[in-house]
Amino acid sequence: MLSKLDLELRFMQTALGLRARRQEVIAANLANSDTPNYKARDLDFNAALQSALGGSMGSIGLTTTSASHISGLSASGGAGSAALKYRASLQPSLDGNTVDSDVERAGFADNAMHYQFLLESMSSAFHKMSLAVGPDK
Repeated sequence: MLSKLDLELRFMQTALGLRARRQEVIAANLANSDTPNYKARDLDFNAALQSALGGSMGSIGLTTTSASHISGLSASGGAGSAALKYRASLQPSLDGNTVDSDVERAGFADNAMHYQFLLESMSSAFHKMSLAVGPDK
């Protein structure tokens, strides 16, 4: 039973880390919307999640530099190694910038909604655990 709970929380932690990383990338795109020759980038969330989870909800290995390091999830939930890809421009600008503000804002809002859903799911899981332990007094 505890292993299922651990797998669920690990999944949510990894997904939250990846969603936060994607939000940073989209925000960087929006911040550089007027920068000449800036190329818009994005994170393929599904591929990054599969990669971070090793194709399943198993453990995630990290590179360690010392034998005394503890293996496990990174602070970013495995999001640090997610590969960024360049987004194809729908309407290229004359200065070589490929950022489309409308696409970026839509992606930002969509990602924020998914992030909020994951937070509420994790909160619900913790609430269920507290109810299982016993009533508040």
